[in-house]
Parts: sequence; structure tokens; C-alpha cells
Amino acid sequence: MEQFDLIVIGSGPGGYIAAIRAAQLKLKVAIVERYNTLGGTCLNVGCIPSKAWLDSSERYHETVHSHALHGIEVGEVRLNVKKMSERVAKVVSGITGGVAFLMKKNKITVFTGHGTFKDKNTVMITGDKGVTEIGGKHIIIATGSKPSTLPGITLDKERIISSTEALKLEIAPKHLIVIGGGVIGLELGSVYRRLGSQVSVIEFADHCVASMDQDLGKELQKVLSKDGVTFHMGHGVTSVLRKGDEVFVKAKGKETGQELELVGDYCLVAVGRKAYTDRLGLENIGLGTDERGRVIVDDHLRTSIPHIYAIGDVIKGAMLAHKAEEEGVFVAESIAGQKPHINYNLIPGVVYTWPEVAAVGFTEQEVKAKGLDYKVGKFPFLALGRAVASNEKTGFIKVIADRKTDEILGVHMIGPRVSDMIAEAVVAMEYRASAEDIGRISHAHPTYSEGFKEACLAATENRALNA
Repeated sequence: MEQFDLIVIGSGPGGYIAAIRAAQLKLKVAIVERYNTLGGTCLNVGCIPSKAWLDSSERYHETVHSHALHGIEVGEVRLNVKKMSERVAKVVSGITGGVAFLMKKNKITVFTGHGTFKDKNTVMITGDKGVTEIGGKHIIIATGSKPSTLPGITLDKERIISSTEALKLEIAPKHLIVIGGGVIGLELGSVYRRLGSQVSVIEFADHCVASMDQDLGKELQKVLSKDGVTFHMGHGVTSVLRKGDEVFVKAKGKETGQELELVGDYCLVAVGRKAYTDRLGLENIGLGTDERGRVIVDDHLRTSIPHIYAIGDVIKGAMLAHKAEEEGVFVAESIAGQKPHINYNLIPGVVYTWPEVAAVGFTEQEVKAKGLDYKVGKFPFLALGRAVASNEKTGFIKVIADRKTDEILGVHMIGPRVSDMIAEAVVAMEYRASAEDIGRISHAHPTYSEGFKEACLAATENRALNA
């Protein structure tokens, strides 16, 4: 039986990054992946294909609706969803192939098959060629998550689908009913709305992207509604039934009690994800899970068995690829004797609709609940020269700062390219910058990033210069 310093079970962003960092630190590393391609949910049926779809659908939408405003006149525009889907598949293939190259480059041994704990130091891998056993001094569980559903709803993966199937459609639905107004539901809903589908969103909460600052959710709902997405907020789904090529969805208003019925040709169930530990063999080594099926770890990401760790979607916390990556590096460096750290409050969240949504730190609702004395600075993209020149005037940047110290506590953005701009806010908060610190830093003009400076100035005695 071959022995390794580290075995990583799962090759998603957390797993493959952990493996690479451990290999850089001179550990002998093996990675176990049940599918034939590396990269996990993110690269195969999550982050990467969804962003490819978002980009293609936005290009189509701009060609049909926006180019004329720029003096670009086009003739008949034809939509080929099958070709779009083929491009997405090619993007995914290229990136997952890149991960396979990185495994070879870093001399990481890849085992294809389903990994199961035989005992605390042995992993059995069941693959096409039978069962292989390998031993590890340290083991990381990085098995990720899978789509959740609601009680009484069965995904047939044809008309009642999860995000996995939604990313592989070769036609645009006539009417896509989306259950869940969170990140996944709104991203995929916006894709198909741009491609001409009627899109209806049913959400139990009173505002979409409920985990983010409420101002962001309200603005995003307003923008998507203007684009033609219909929202049914404050409704709980009671049944989803398929009859032939039609799907009937019933929901009840939690305040009114009135019943709503929608009929579509596809229903996307996007109510979150749950930790994936199926056939992992946790019972074989005495590891339990919490009430939500997640592996329990301490502040050092160790399970109750000190040499076994868990990272990413399979443990508590936000289900974000970059959070899993940070945890992968954290564990690899910890095993090598280093002293890394992660500040979970400074892991940004992003929604890749258009306009994009991005945030880091505390929401206004959270600082209120904590009883903190705070102030808010807000700056609209409408007042930003670059945004006006590019006809991207929707949205704003909101900065929350401590009223006494001026330290930035949270930054919330909705607008063009904010998925990239949020990084400046993360850096600022990592080094505990004040709003005035950012307000006094020169930002190139004209750029979108000036909006962050202006919002920080607005939080400092209302000193915004362009609003």
C-alpha cells in the first residue's frame, strides 16, 4: 500500500489548491476524485460554466438591446443556444485540463474513484479498475456540496432541474420558474432572461440575496424586474408537479395566505446546497456530522481526529470557492508547521448578475444588531464619469464605518465590474483602513474604482466630491 504525507479527498478549489500548496511545501501528496475530470463542482458544474453562460448571454443581450445606443447597427441577430452550450463545455474542458496539468507539474498523484475511509489512516478508492488502498499521515476531506431541494419536491433532472442541469440546456426555456432568490437562482435566471425566456422567481424571504445587505437585494430586484424578471417574494412553495412538458408550481404567501400557481416548461430549484459526505465512511472512523450534515471541525479545521481535516462546502460557513481555497492553503501550511490565518469576515461575496453585486464585512443590519455606532457613505454610479461614458449607470457603492474610529466595517457594491473592485475593499479592511484613508488615496480617472473613494469620502463628513 502506497503511503503519502497527505491525502486530499476531493479535487474542487479547496482540494486541489490544498494539494498544490502541500506539494510546494515538499509533502508527498495524493488527491482522490470520484469523477474523471478534476475541479469539483466549481469548475465543472458551478462557478466556471455559469460565468461562461453569463458572459455569452450578456453579449447577446447587448447586441440586441444596447449596441444601437453606441451607434453600432446590426442586422438580423440569431440565437444559437446549442453553440453557446458547446462554448461553455469547451471553457470547462480547458480549465479542468489545466488543473490536471498542475497536478503533474507539482508531482501530485491522482487517483480516480470514490474515496472511503477504511480506517483513520487508510482510504479505499473504488474505481473502474477495482479497489485501491492508500495510506496517509494526514488527510483532508474536501468533498464539497450538492444541490438541495425542498421536502416533497423531486428533481427529475429533465424539467424539474438543479443548477447542474440548468447549465447544460441546449434551448432557452419558454418560461423558467426559479425557486429561490439567492445567488444561484438569480444568476441562472438572468442568463435565460437575457436569452429571451420568461423568468419567474419565487422566494420565501422578503428580499432577494437575503444573506447580503438589504440595500443590495432591493436594488438588484429593482434592476432585474426592469429587465423583465417577475418576483414573487414572501411565498413558500407547496408543490411542484410535472405533466408532460409542463411544470406546475404552487406557492402560498406567508403574510396573505393566498395561493399562487405558475405554469412553465422548466423549474429550477435553487434553494441552496448541502454538504456531500455520501459513502465517505465517516462512521468507520468515528466522525459525526452536525444537524446540517456538515463535518465538524475546530478553529484549526481539524476534526476530532487530529490528523484529519475538513475544508470548503463540507464544513460550516459560506459555500464559496475562494473560501475553500483559503482553507486549503491554511491546512496545508498548518501541516507543514507554519502559522497561517483566515479572517472569515473578510471573505467577499459576489453575485455575477449584471449589474454585479459584491460585498465584504458587516451588513448594515449586522452592525445595528451588534449595537455599534456607525455611519454610512453612499455613492451612485450615475455620478461617475466612467460609468456614464460606458452607459453603465445603475447601482451604487455603500461604505459602513465606525463613527468614532472611522474604521471601515463593511463595503457593499452593486454596479459594473464590482466583482473585481471588491478586492480593494478587502485589502483596505485587512489592514484596518479608515474611510478617510481610502478617500485620500489617488484613484485613476475616469475609472469605476473612483466610486469606492467617493463612497469613503461620503462616509467622512459627507465629503463626496462628485455627488
